Amino acid sequence: MFCPNCGQRQVSNEIKFCSRCGLPLGLISEVHANGGSLPQLAELYKNKTLFARRNGVIFSLFWFMFFVLILTPFFGILDVDELAGMSAVLGTMGGLILLIASFVFLKKPTTLPNHLQNLPQSEINNLAGRNQSALPPQQTQPAQSYVPPSNSSGKPEADNFVRPGSVTEGTTKLLQKEE
Repeated sequence: MFCPNCGQRQVSNEIKFCSRCGLPLGLISEVHANGGSLPQLAELYKNKTLFARRNGVIFSLFWFMFFVLILTPFFGILDVDELAGMSAVLGTMGGLILLIASFVFLKKPTTLPNHLQNLPQSEINNLAGRNQSALPPQQTQPAQSYVPPSNSSGKPEADNFVRPGSVTEGTTKLLQKEE
């Protein structure tokens, strides 16, 4: 694993802090082990509640429409003016009180991160209960579709990773040539 801050390669995935810059790596190693997501967050998104702000706003709109647009004309047609007036006031004031209460008391619903939004609910549940020591699902790739990596420089791949010598080593050689 590499530190996302400075790029230092870490000795193991269980290291708590980066050896070069000191960045806390505990959460990063957990995200790395779970394929880019945290199971704790998937559990939060799995628990959907009925009492959310959006549902409160929708209920207050239906309350208003039922009392003002349905009951008030109905009582007006039946020639019960007192009930028509009461339903208009109850629909208007009740809808307004419910709307304000839903904004004040109800929480905004949690939304899934972008990389989890297209997953079905069963896959989100699997992320929540995934065991960290389990292997990922088997992926098959036919041997005919394998293409070896190309190297444009013509050198073997191992040469690309050889570290250059130190700066002092090169200057020492130059000093020895001058003598």
